[in-house]
Amino acid sequence: MKREKNGYVYLIGAGPGDPGLITVKGRECIGRSDVILYDYLAHPGLLEFARPGAELIYAGKIGGAHNREQGQINDMLVEKASAGKVVARLKGGDPFIFGRGGEECEVLADAGIPFEVVPGVTAGIGATAYAGIPLTHRDFTTSVTFVTGHESPGKEVSGIDWQSLGRGNGTLVFYMGMKNLPQIAQDLVSHGRPQETPVALVRWGTRPEQEVLVGTLADIGERARKAAFKAPAITVVGDVVRLRDKLRWFDSRPLFGTGILVTRATDQAGVFSRLLQGYGARVFECPTIAVKQPEDFSELDKAIRTVAAFDWVIFTSANGVNVFFQRLHHLELDSRALGPCRVAVVGPRTGESLAPYGIRPDLVPSGYHAEGVVEAFGRLEVGGKRALYPRGDRARDVIGPGLQKLGMTVVAPVAYRTVVPDSLPRDAVEALEERRIRCVTFTSSSAVSNLAALVGENRLLHLLEGVAVASIGPVTSSSCRDLGLRVDIEPRESTIEALTGEIVRYFSFRRE
Repeated sequence: MKREKNGYVYLIGAGPGDPGLITVKGRECIGRSDVILYDYLAHPGLLEFARPGAELIYAGKIGGAHNREQGQINDMLVEKASAGKVVARLKGGDPFIFGRGGEECEVLADAGIPFEVVPGVTAGIGATAYAGIPLTHRDFTTSVTFVTGHESPGKEVSGIDWQSLGRGNGTLVFYMGMKNLPQIAQDLVSHGRPQETPVALVRWGTRPEQEVLVGTLADIGERARKAAFKAPAITVVGDVVRLRDKLRWFDSRPLFGTGILVTRATDQAGVFSRLLQGYGARVFECPTIAVKQPEDFSELDKAIRTVAAFDWVIFTSANGVNVFFQRLHHLELDSRALGPCRVAVVGPRTGESLAPYGIRPDLVPSGYHAEGVVEAFGRLEVGGKRALYPRGDRARDVIGPGLQKLGMTVVAPVAYRTVVPDSLPRDAVEALEERRIRCVTFTSSSAVSNLAALVGENRLLHLLEGVAVASIGPVTSSSCRDLGLRVDIEPRESTIEALTGEIVRYFSFRRE
């Protein structure tokens, strides 16, 4: 980490919106900073890369209304760095393209504070790519010009060469031009651009809520007014806009813009969310389960110390796998301690969680639920065998009694507790209340009951009116119906991949 007596400042381009578009270096700089000063257009998900204890300061502006004036931002950068802090100045897009990064660097240079600029994907490149509009194309144009659509109000004469812009045929990309859109179109036409020149407005480019409005210089102002199309948006002018219908890819995905509520535990939601986002969904993570340590590890530790004496170890969740091997390590043992034990898992996802420990499951039932585990063992000769089953404290009482009926001895210590979180994420609740959620997903019965407990049963039923309910399998679906919900989506296989596929099919059919 760079630390000098006057601190250090990173000016980081956060990209146009999609948090995946930040550079690797930008993400690393966020993680090594003491203070993060971030803009309105910087995706909040990028703050997750901040180290614990980092000071987060919002310094954005919304629709021209400044949260902090530029002078205050400059002073704060100097103040924090002068105190010996490493500061990340996180700016939407690229710091040096209409981001006032140059002004901030000048202030830092004058104050003798070392700084570094980490470029980012500017909106003019990122948003147009996600809209399916190439800025250059050998059949249309070989040049592109970035132009500010909002000049300093103190200027008496425009610094924009409208005559050159009007006479040329290159692609034009206007930043911050929504308020001046009619005047921009008029100036271009009056200086030689044909009225039928295609124009595209891209709002919230690269995000799941991206909107694109297409018109011509003659009518784009009126179209934007009727559609109430507002900032933040960029304006693209040129014949390359004609390629959008053929090249659009981002907003043509089957779940594009569909609000989906994911109720999995925080440490399990990521994989599911990424699958849905890959199809264009706008995911709201709403963990209804928090995983905690058991009150006492003694029973689990006792079983782990003698694990080689068991014939089978059974895992029904990634949580069980992770806790088991954490305790194994705590007891100064490793995977070799399992000796001749065979390993059974409830499904392929749990099996994958064993891979980092160098273990492949010996048994994966065809039905990915507790009943499937018992059924699979019923086809084996297991009388007199011993099984270790590290479980959650609220696990359904199926596997233990079922295997005991087959003549097995089952030791089932509690490996983790599942509890109801103290509250739900504010953005998820607001999305429900504002009817921006079109599908809610449940991957366990406890997720159903916990969400009802947190929201209130009657209120939840009201909020989910008209919302598709997606359940991972029969047991979870039964819990949904017991609550009074109608299950619209249920896969044949109880996996998040199968559930994702069914959600895609459901909404694709409805759109058709």
